[in-house]
Amino acid sequence: MAAFGDDIVIVAAYRTAICKARRGGFKDTLPDDLLASVLKAVVERTSLDPSEVGDIVVGTVIAPGSQRAMECRVAAYFAGFPDSVPVRTVNRQCSSGLQAVADVAASIRAGYYDIGIGAGVESMSTDHIPGGGFHGSNPRAQDFPKARDCLLPMGITSENVAERFGVTREEQDMAAVESHKRAAAAIASGKLKDEIIPVATKIVDPETKAEKAIVVSVDDGVRPNSNMADLAKLKTVFKQDGSTTAGNASQISDGAGAVLLMKRSLAMKKGLPILGVFRSFAVTGVEPSVMGIGPAVAIPAATKLAGLNVSDIDLFEINEAFASQYVYSCKKLELDMEKVNVNGGAIAIGHPLGATGARCVATLLHEMKRRGKDCRFGVISMCIGTGMGAAAVFERGDSVDNLSNARVANGDSH
Repeated sequence: MAAFGDDIVIVAAYRTAICKARRGGFKDTLPDDLLASVLKAVVERTSLDPSEVGDIVVGTVIAPGSQRAMECRVAAYFAGFPDSVPVRTVNRQCSSGLQAVADVAASIRAGYYDIGIGAGVESMSTDHIPGGGFHGSNPRAQDFPKARDCLLPMGITSENVAERFGVTREEQDMAAVESHKRAAAAIASGKLKDEIIPVATKIVDPETKAEKAIVVSVDDGVRPNSNMADLAKLKTVFKQDGSTTAGNASQISDGAGAVLLMKRSLAMKKGLPILGVFRSFAVTGVEPSVMGIGPAVAIPAATKLAGLNVSDIDLFEINEAFASQYVYSCKKLELDMEKVNVNGGAIAIGHPLGATGARCVATLLHEMKRRGKDCRFGVISMCIGTGMGAAAVFERGDSVDNLSNARVANGDSH
């Protein structure tokens, strides 16, 4: 793949720490404050004039749409953006942050604007509703099996995947232990400081109501001492004879992320470092009752669009919504687990729904940069409630073949 001036590139990608909902460092931080911190970071750290941004697209899931849209506009003002910069939200469930990045890339390619920010935010402390947040559903859904399955609790779909595809409780718990182990090692090494923006905020004592000023800069859901014996003691949550527990599923969390995109030609003109190149994006539909298998279908679709095979990918960030679906997807695609979630995943770090996609972009691209020439292509993927999968392919920013003058014409080769 050659370098072309109209390549869509990422010049900055940052996230907040990810914190435990209702118990962690962001339990008293409002979503617009979370989002403002990363929006401010991507322009300040690139010395970009905020007025040059053509649009800010924010992935977000749980909050009522019109309320969150207003909060995102407020966040842009908090971050120093002028009236002229518009903001909108996007909600494709757990892929919303990645969808936001893909939407911005597509808009730049279409010529709607030259510079855009794809972001994501979720405050599950503020907005989490037990049972998934449904206030009622159309009774006709009961007459359409697939429509009815869209209403299944996510945990039941996890049990369905485990049962249908033979993913054992032991395999799921092992994946959880590995997630915590890798995340703890990443924190201890200090490498995540490249991607995390420290956030100055407050925490309120639930008993005395006393406020304390704090700076949050470390993911606080990681359990370095997680082990198989302790996980085996946990009861299943969704099904009495099932295998999904609080220990082998993603944590509910608070966090935000933001990604700054533009054409390569403009980035070079501005003298900005190119962190990564946006190569492709795919969303695929799967059965709602086993929605967790989405990555197994979306990843091959995205790599094909990029003119690659799955075997060409050097690094993967696959959302660990549930260990059952994560284990299944990796086994189905025959992935080398040394290339997948090398710094831990959502079971350890947490899964702030709308922010996860943007968080993964920051994590993936900074890790690819650290690995250098041995890490050319990376993939981000996640399953999506109601039965979908999303995936995107990125290329490391400095890894193009400068002497090549060919590009993919039909998507079948590179």
